[in-house]
Amino acid sequence: MTTAAPPRWARAAAHVAALTPLPSALWRVSLVFGFSGGFTERGLVDLDVAGWGWIYLLGLSVLTELAALLTLGLVQPWGDAVPRWVPRIGGRPVPTKPVVAAAMIGAAVLTALWTPLLLWWTMPHSDMTAAGANVVGILYLPLVAWGPLLAAVTVSYALRHRAAVRVR
Repeated sequence: MTTAAPPRWARAAAHVAALTPLPSALWRVSLVFGFSGGFTERGLVDLDVAGWGWIYLLGLSVLTELAALLTLGLVQPWGDAVPRWVPRIGGRPVPTKPVVAAAMIGAAVLTALWTPLLLWWTMPHSDMTAAGANVVGILYLPLVAWGPLLAAVTVSYALRHRAAVRVR
């Protein structure tokens, strides 16, 4: 089964989606390396970066970026067929329905999770300085776009694969 190439807008949207968690991830990594990130002294103590908190911050940063990078599979050849180097299943087509279902569930969860961030500036942030709260709000704001971008790219993927099935 050969699918049509993804439209240019879908490729662009997938790449933007893959980058949406990067500013917040870099901010969290900066906390691990000793930058206060806009927290007050008490806020930093509560975050426990000096203790086990750094593992959480690094793990969350890596996991969010890896999850975002999966969006690229919706516009790359490895989203159509398992790469040949993968033992036993390399070269097989990727099943469309589970991919679309997982991506749409992910888009819904991300939208529900990050849309409230639009209200960031209306909430108190007693553990942060005023400037720090503004910077964090700006760095996390791209996450609001992640869910809708993933949904749009997923619809494009589903339509391309549905058209490929009809052509067969």
